[in-house]
Amino acid sequence: MINKKLNAGALQLTLFIIVVIALLLAAFVLIINGHHLYNIKTQFVKNTVEHSNNGIHYALRNNFEATTLQSKDFNYIKTEITKAYWGGFEKVHSTSTIKSNTFKKIALIGAKQPDFRRTVLYVEDNNKPLVLVGNTIIKGLAYLPKRGVKAGNIAGKSYYSSQLIYGQIRESSELPELNKKNFEHLKQLKNIDREAPQEAFLAINKERNHKNSFFKPTQFIVSNATINLSEISLVGNIIVKSKTKIIINSSAKLRDIVLVAPEIVVGNNVKGTFQAVASRQIKLNNNVTLNYPSALYVINEKPLEDKVDKNAAISIASNSKVSGSVVSITSNKTSNFKPQIVIDKNATVVGEVFCNQNLELLGEVKGTVFTANFLANQSGSIYQNHLYNAKINVNDLNPNYSGLLFKDSKKKVAKWLY
Repeated sequence: MINKKLNAGALQLTLFIIVVIALLLAAFVLIINGHHLYNIKTQFVKNTVEHSNNGIHYALRNNFEATTLQSKDFNYIKTEITKAYWGGFEKVHSTSTIKSNTFKKIALIGAKQPDFRRTVLYVEDNNKPLVLVGNTIIKGLAYLPKRGVKAGNIAGKSYYSSQLIYGQIRESSELPELNKKNFEHLKQLKNIDREAPQEAFLAINKERNHKNSFFKPTQFIVSNATINLSEISLVGNIIVKSKTKIIINSSAKLRDIVLVAPEIVVGNNVKGTFQAVASRQIKLNNNVTLNYPSALYVINEKPLEDKVDKNAAISIASNSKVSGSVVSITSNKTSNFKPQIVIDKNATVVGEVFCNQNLELLGEVKGTVFTANFLANQSGSIYQNHLYNAKINVNDLNPNYSGLLFKDSKKKVAKWLY
C-alpha cells in the first residue's frame, strides 16, 4: 500500500474551486430571482398602462363626471377616471395604479363619425327648397326640407352639374341638438378664471414662452383690455381671456390653447392649433391655417342689431383653412337677410360647420354642414336658401375625424394630450 501525501497547495486550490462554484451558484440564483422580479415588475407596468387605456375607452362609452374602476380579478388594481371640458371637446383623465406603479393618460374627446352613410348636409325644414346654382357640388347623405332641392338661376347663371345631390336624400326637421353640458361650459368660459389661485396667472410682459402640461392645473392670461398676441409662444393647458378683444399676429405660436373674448381677430398668415370662443365675432383674415383639432365658436345670447353688427359672427377669408369645427349659435332670431357665418371663396373647412341661422358658403367644406338656412349675396341681391359655387363633400373627410359633440354622440379620441 502506497501512501501519497497531498501538498498544501492542492488543498487551497480545491477550496478555491469550491468557493468559486458556490459564488457562481449564488450569482445564478440571484440572476434567476432578479429576472423573475423584473418580469413581475414589467408585467405590473404593462398592466398599469393597459388599465389606464381601458379607463379612456370606458369613458368613451359611459356618462359620468368621475368614477373609480376596480379590477374584478385583482383588488390591488385601481383606475380613477375624471371628465372635464376643454373648449368644445371633452377631456378625460385616466390614472391607473398597481402597487407602487402609476400611469396617467389624458385624451381630448369628440364625436365619432358614422362608419357609413355619413351626413354631408343637414338643412332645417323652413318650408323652402334648397336651390343650387353655378358649380355647386354636394356629395354624401343629405337631409333636406320637405320641399326638396332644385336647380336655380342667379344673374343669368344656372346650375351646371348633371345631378343635384351625389348621394341619398332624406327629409329633415329641426337641427340636431348639441351636447347641453358642453354648450353650457362654452357659455361659462367667460367666468372660468374667477376661482383660480394667484399663481395660475401668467405675466406675458415678462416671459414670452409658456408651456403647461394638461396634467397640471390650468394657467391663465387675463386682461380687461385688448390682448395682442405677438412674438409669443403658448402651448398646452392655457386659457387666454380678454373682456374686450384678442388679436393674433402671425409671429405668435399657439398650440392647443383656448382663447375667450367677445371679439377675436386672427391676422393674415397665422398658423396654429387652438380653440376660439367668442360672444360676438371671430374674424379670420387671409391665408390663415388652423390645424386639427381647432375650433371656432360664437355663442350670442343677446339680440343682434343689424345696424350695429354688420359683420358676420364668424368670417373666414379667402385662402384660409380651418381643420375642425366652426359653430355659430344665436339665441334670438335676427333678420333673414344677414349671414351669421361667411366662408369666402377659396376658403376651406375640413370638419364641420354648424349654424342655427344663416350661412353664406362660397368656399368648400370637406365634411358636414348643419344650418337653418343658406344665403347667397350676389349681383346686389340676397337669395334665401341658395348655394352658389359651393362645394360640400363628406367623402373628403378622414373617417377617423372626431369633432362636434351632439346629444348622445358616440365618442372617439381626437388627440392624446401631454
